[in-house]
Amino acid sequence: MEALIPVINKLQDVFNTVGADIIQLPQIAVVGTQSSGKSSVLESLVGRDILPRGTGIVTRRPLILQLVHVDPEDHKKASDENGLEGEEWGKFLHTKNKIYTDFNEIRQEIENETERISGHNKGISDEPIHLKIFSPHVVNLTLVDLPGITKVPVGDQPKDIELQIRELILKHISNPNCIILAVTAANTDMATSEALKVAREVDPDGRRTLAVVTKLDLMDAGTDAMDVLMGRVIPVKLGLIGVVNRSQLDINNKKSVADAIRDEYAFLQKKYPSLANRNGTKYLARTLNRLLMHHIRDCLPELKTRINVLAAQYQSLLSSYGEPVEDKSATLLQLITKFAAEYCNTIEGTAKYIETAELCGGARICYIFHETFGRTLESVDPLGGLTTIDVLTAIRNATGPRPALFVPEVSFELLVKRQVKRLEEPSLRCVELVHEEMQRIIQHCSNYSTQELLRFPKLHDAIVEVVTSLLRKRLPVTNEMVHNLVAIELAYINTKHPDFADACGLMNNNIEEQRRNRMRELPSAVPRDKAAGGGTQGDQEAGTGSWRGMLKKEEGQPEDKSKLQASLPASPQKGHAVNLLDVPVPVARKLSAREQRDCEVIERLIKSYFLIVRKNIQDSVPKAVMHFLVNHVKDSLQSELVGQLYKSGLLDDLLTESEDMAQRRKEAADMLKALQKASQVIAEIRETHLW
Repeated sequence: MEALIPVINKLQDVFNTVGADIIQLPQIAVVGTQSSGKSSVLESLVGRDILPRGTGIVTRRPLILQLVHVDPEDHKKASDENGLEGEEWGKFLHTKNKIYTDFNEIRQEIENETERISGHNKGISDEPIHLKIFSPHVVNLTLVDLPGITKVPVGDQPKDIELQIRELILKHISNPNCIILAVTAANTDMATSEALKVAREVDPDGRRTLAVVTKLDLMDAGTDAMDVLMGRVIPVKLGLIGVVNRSQLDINNKKSVADAIRDEYAFLQKKYPSLANRNGTKYLARTLNRLLMHHIRDCLPELKTRINVLAAQYQSLLSSYGEPVEDKSATLLQLITKFAAEYCNTIEGTAKYIETAELCGGARICYIFHETFGRTLESVDPLGGLTTIDVLTAIRNATGPRPALFVPEVSFELLVKRQVKRLEEPSLRCVELVHEEMQRIIQHCSNYSTQELLRFPKLHDAIVEVVTSLLRKRLPVTNEMVHNLVAIELAYINTKHPDFADACGLMNNNIEEQRRNRMRELPSAVPRDKAAGGGTQGDQEAGTGSWRGMLKKEEGQPEDKSKLQASLPASPQKGHAVNLLDVPVPVARKLSAREQRDCEVIERLIKSYFLIVRKNIQDSVPKAVMHFLVNHVKDSLQSELVGQLYKSGLLDDLLTESEDMAQRRKEAADMLKALQKASQVIAEIRETHLW
C-alpha cells in the first residue's frame, strides 16, 4: 500500500503537464492562522529549510509540495543520470527539468516565483507553485501549504485580503479527496481556533480533519496541553498531534531541523511522558503517510470512474474539432454535401439530431399549414365586414333605374368577390411563416447537425448566405403563385359548382316552403292573386325599395309633410337651386318583407360560395408553398451550394480555421493523452494488487 502515494504523485505529474486541475487528487492541505507554525511543521516534515520567512503574509500562493522517498538504489541511478552530488534534491514544475541541490536556492526560487505572479504588495494568487522534493529521509506525502488566515489588512494589502484568503482556502479544502491539516498554536485558546472553524465548514463530521498543536514549549508557566492532546477540549476524529517548533532564535542561529527534532523528543519525554510516543514530528509524518494511503485507496474507484468519463468527453470534443485539413477540395465538397443532406433531412424529419424542446423543420411547416393557417382561415367570417345595408345597397345598384322583379345576380358576384379577397392576406402570411422556418433550419443545422462547420467560420457564413439568397429568390415566386390562386377564384364565380348548386337547391326549397306557409296563414277574404302578388300596389312599390314608392307612402301621411319638406332641398320657387346629383343616403329603417328576403338570399349564397372557395384555398395554398418554395429549395440546394462555393479560388479562404481552433484541438489532444495515461497508471495499480 505504501506505493499508492507515488502513484498519486505520478498522476499529479501527468495532469501538471497539461496545466489542468479537473481531477481532484487526494492530498493534504495545511490550514492555519499567520504565525501559527504552519511553515515550521512543513519544514520539519521535509527536514530542510525550504520556505520563505518573514513577518505578515509570507505564503501568498498555494505551494503543492510532493515529498518522494528515494531508496539508495534509486538515488545512485538518479545521481548517475543527472550528475547529482547530494542525496537530496528538488524540482519545480515551472523550471521544467532544472534540478536544485541547494535548498537555499529552492527558498529563493519560491520567493521569486511568488513575486512574479502575486507582485510585491503582499497580494495573493490562487495559481499554485509545484515543488517536488526527493530525499531518503522523507515519507511519501503530498502537501499543500496555503496562506495563513488573517483578519486585518496591513500596509498596502487589499482591503478584502481576509475574504480572498478565505475563498482560496475553501477552494482547496472543499475537495472531498483532501485531508485537512488544521494547525493551531498551543498558547492560544483552542475554542477560538480559526483553522478548526474553517475546517468544520466543509467537513462538519471531522472525517478528514487532523489537528496539529504547535508551540507546546511556549505555554504559560503552570499550564500544559494535556487536556488538548487527550482530545478532551475539542475532539477530532482523525486525531490530534502536538509538536514543538524551532523558535525564531533557533532559525537565526541556524539550528538544523534534525537537532530540533531531537530536542522535541526530549521535551515530550520530559513534559508529556505518557503521550510522547503519540506526538512529535516523526509521529506526525507517519500518521499523515498512513492517512493519505488509506484515503487514496478509498478514493481510487471514484477517481477511476471520473477519469474514464472525462476521457470519453474529451474524445468526443476532439472528434468535433476534426483532423487538420489535407485535401481541401474533398473536405469542402464533403461539408457542403453533409449540410445539404442535413437540411433536407430536417425538413423530412429524418435528421440525426431531433429537437425535443420545440417543433422544428418539417414538423413546424406542417403545423403552420394545418394549425396556424387552417385556424386562421376558419376564423374568417364569410359575412365579416358586410352589413345588411351593404347588401341592400348592392342589390339596388345592380338594378339600375328599373325596379327589379328578382334578386340581381350581379350583386351576389360583387359581394362574394369582396369576401373572397379577404383570404389573400392570411395566405400570404402562411408563405411568410414557412419562409421564416426554412431560415431557422439553417441555424439548426449549424448548431446540431454539422459541428464541423464551426471550425470554418467563413465557410459557415458563405453557406448561410447562399441558402438565404436561395430562399429570398423563391419568396416572390411563391407569393405570386398564392396571389394567383386567389385571383383565379375571383376571376370566375362558378355558380354551377356542384356544391354550390346543391346549396342553392336546398335554399330554394326552403324559400318555397316558407311561401306556402304564408299562403296558408292568409285570411280567406284576401284574393289569392293579391296574396300571390305580394300585397297591395303600394306595398309592391314600397317593396321594390324605389323612391317613387317611398314618396307615395309619404303623400298618404299629411301630418308628416312638413317633416318631409324639411328634409328635401329648397324648391326653386323660393329662390334655391335643386342639385339633381345629390345621392340619397340610406337611413336606418325597418326593412320590408321583400327587402329582408332578398338580403337573406344574398347572404346565404355568399356564405355557401365563400365556404367552397375557402376550402379550395386551404387545400391549394400549402400545395403551392411546398412546390414553389420547400421542394424547390430541397431539390436545388446541393447544386446551388456547389455552384456558388466549390471553386478553386475560394478553397483556401473558405477552409480557414478560426484563430483558436488549432489551439483548442491541441489542448483537447493533450488532455486526452493525459487522461489515457492516468487510466493506464490506475490499471497498473490493479495489476499489482495495490488496490
